[in-house]
Amino acid sequence: MQPAPPGRVGPTDIRTRAPEPDAVVGCRPRRRRDAGSAAVEFVLVGALLTVLTLGVMQLGLALHVRNTLVDAAAEGARFAALADNSLADGVQRTKQLISAAVGDGFAGDVRAGYDSYLGHPAATITVRTPLPLLGLVGIERGLEVSGHAAVEEAG
Repeated sequence: MQPAPPGRVGPTDIRTRAPEPDAVVGCRPRRRRDAGSAAVEFVLVGALLTVLTLGVMQLGLALHVRNTLVDAAAEGARFAALADNSLADGVQRTKQLISAAVGDGFAGDVRAGYDSYLGHPAATITVRTPLPLLGLVGIERGLEVSGHAAVEEAG
């Protein structure tokens, strides 16, 4: 065993030292396998976050459309339930509100009728419309909402 050279601590034994990876005779030098991996990781994580963000935005759009249709159906039912209005007035009012808020494509199938709601006579407006899955395009008649209002009696 040799004494440690100046600047080194402890003994150095040539037999116990591991050879450097590139110093092995007869083998090719090792190459770094992670070269360029940061760019690949960035693309993969970026794509995942983009899909996640677009999914959340699409969910928000679908909920916005649903809430707008529920409000329009309820407003149309209230309008139809007034003493001097008919069901046709409620349907027309609902279609106007839907067309102004989300577009004419969502105001196609609007129906009205009188029935009983919670034990009281009520005007009911039902809207069947596409459920937006990709932008505003989606499953035809995939969303159905109803609005109810107590009927006023003239007198």
